[in-house]
Amino acid sequence: MTHRITGQPEHHRTSSWLLLSFIIIKMIFQFAVLSPCYELHRDEYLHLDMANHLAAGYLSVPPLTAFNSLLVQWLGNNFFWVKFFPALYGALTMALIWKMVEKLNGGWFAQVLAALVFLCSGFSRMNILYQPNSFDILAWTALFWCLMQYLQTRKNKWLLWMGVVTGIGILNKYNIIFLVIGMAGALGLSAHRKVYKNKYLYTGMGIALVIIAPNIIWQLQHGMPVLHHMKELSESQLVHVSRISFLGDQLLFFMGGAFIVVAAAIGLIFSPGFRPYRVIIGVYALTILLFTYLRAKSYYAAGLYPVLLAFGSVYWERIFTHDWTRYLRLLWLALIVVPFALLVNVIFPVMKPAQISEKAGKFKKLGLLRWEDGQDHSLPQDFADMLGWRELADMAWQTWQRVPEADRPYTLLICDNYGEAGALNYYNKGRNIPLANAMNADYVFWFHEMDTIRYIVKIGTKPEAEYMKMIGHMEQTGIMKDTLSREYQSGAGAWLMSDLSPDLPAALKMALREKQNVYRGR
Repeated sequence: MTHRITGQPEHHRTSSWLLLSFIIIKMIFQFAVLSPCYELHRDEYLHLDMANHLAAGYLSVPPLTAFNSLLVQWLGNNFFWVKFFPALYGALTMALIWKMVEKLNGGWFAQVLAALVFLCSGFSRMNILYQPNSFDILAWTALFWCLMQYLQTRKNKWLLWMGVVTGIGILNKYNIIFLVIGMAGALGLSAHRKVYKNKYLYTGMGIALVIIAPNIIWQLQHGMPVLHHMKELSESQLVHVSRISFLGDQLLFFMGGAFIVVAAAIGLIFSPGFRPYRVIIGVYALTILLFTYLRAKSYYAAGLYPVLLAFGSVYWERIFTHDWTRYLRLLWLALIVVPFALLVNVIFPVMKPAQISEKAGKFKKLGLLRWEDGQDHSLPQDFADMLGWRELADMAWQTWQRVPEADRPYTLLICDNYGEAGALNYYNKGRNIPLANAMNADYVFWFHEMDTIRYIVKIGTKPEAEYMKMIGHMEQTGIMKDTLSREYQSGAGAWLMSDLSPDLPAALKMALREKQNVYRGR
């Protein structure tokens, strides 16, 4: 049947309304699970500060995040807009999954099933943070969408679009390169290997290279800091990752919806209707093997799953369509929603920090208290990274007020790490205080060098011994009160230093050059 006004088939119209409803629910949900007790995450402050230092590359991420941050700045730079974009990218990913189900001739039940699994999974937790991850997953899903279109239609334009998506994806996060490697290997091992004789594939590669060329040039000019960043990540964080845990976490990511992922694998291997797309299970296998070998963090592979949710939902719908089995549909929906609803308070920053600390056992059983150092703490690491930042910014502002006005042009504001520096620059914007510096992450290239320094306002711990001898007078002007924040546990406070040696600027410049050279691999 067709609608009498739009002329569209009724099931398409119903599907469109359902999709719109899920997008609205998704956007509302992402804000509903954010308690006002929490601030932004340490990484979010760095990413937002990139808008003040636009470039073709950065130490920690490619440049797309910086331009997204510039847009956030134009919109007001407030909490709503910071959180809006990861939620939006999650909603767009869900819409792509919905269209994939439609392409596979799935009905409204398969679409609802796929959307619910996406919503009631670890994806929603990732979509609360302003990090490159949400757009990364969207880019992976878009690349799979282009691959599906090409496998079905054999139209060469989709090879060109694959190049566009890959280029934009790399400008957001280098992680998508691992998908490209897995996809290239799977296509080469399948019956689709003749694609390597298609000139449009190489044209698409050329498009991707043109898109990422500015970032490649930046990396070469700065000594390929991405290599140092990967080495540092491997030595400080990935060394604590277990390969077995990585594999086990893949299904835990979906909780009650894991059966849909399993159904996708079975369907892609055995279902004749999925035969044109069978290479996708090869892409999944090769990429997972690569990540396992590299001891990757569990969420690095998250972008592999949206396409599997589409296939799994369609396969599951076909199984439970005939006779009495159709009445089991509500059971499968409940199996997805109920476990997720029971765990919302531990997956998301809904509970107050003190409440989480009191119920630490529940969080520990789920492995949520383990930080990147391999140890268990009072709060999940992401939650502890959302506390204490405004307090530090206020301490810096109050300490700055104690500097004589005539000496303020010769006062250095320095922090121990990028989270502190980014938070100070975010919360102190509009106050008469200079931008904060740090000899950490991207701030090593943004550092405001000074030939004359009369005062130092420091946020963090006491200076190292080599600098103490150049400081005549030092006073601690602030102590953190938020005992559950990550910065409190590292001993962060506020310090005012004066009677400085004239040798101090040169010593700081030397330390800064050494740090820059490390990032440049020299």
